[in-house]
Amino acid sequence: MTAQPADAACRRTIRVLLAEDQSMVREALAALLGLEGDIEVVVQVARGDEVLDAVRRTPVDVALLDIEMPGATGLEAAELLRGELPELKVVILTTFGRPGYLRRAMEAGAAGFLVKDAPAAQLADALRRVLRGERVIDPMLAVAALTEGANPLTERERAVLRAAADGGTNAEVAAALHLSHGTVRNYLSTAIQKTGARNRADAVRIAREKGWL
Repeated sequence: MTAQPADAACRRTIRVLLAEDQSMVREALAALLGLEGDIEVVVQVARGDEVLDAVRRTPVDVALLDIEMPGATGLEAAELLRGELPELKVVILTTFGRPGYLRRAMEAGAAGFLVKDAPAAQLADALRRVLRGERVIDPMLAVAALTEGANPLTERERAVLRAAADGGTNAEVAAALHLSHGTVRNYLSTAIQKTGARNRADAVRIAREKGWL
């Protein structure tokens, strides 16, 4: 990755926000990208709910977001960025190669989706390509997403499953989401049927494994 592209001197510097909750991973990624002559990580955050404020304070060209972060996921942060800064390019970087995550990332307006074990040079090239208006997707995930099909769960069903994931009762889920007890029971029943699960805990597990939550 230390080798710079032949036309690096002709390129303007790509300013990057890096959002990753694991400090060692974040610092390593920033250092690797810093070896590129045309890329600079100008701001780093460790929480998803810090992303929007960070780019408000420090303008960047690309937001490089991990999926699993405290405060808000990278997918949720991408949706916020699309709503306020639609011209900003977003690349999702994740450990979890789940087709459902890819589909949700594209729905959130992400221009790129790569897994963390991709070569560093591939990540740097992806940042350049999304700035040229291209969409960059891990090819194996793209094939898996096409094979898997669309997420069958509605947004409300996903919300109920997420609320139920910590083991709360139907009444507790209903109170948290301002729904009736019967409505929560119906959403859970539908989600269980759609996922082919045995019960709601199994539905949560399946939905998470497929990247639907």
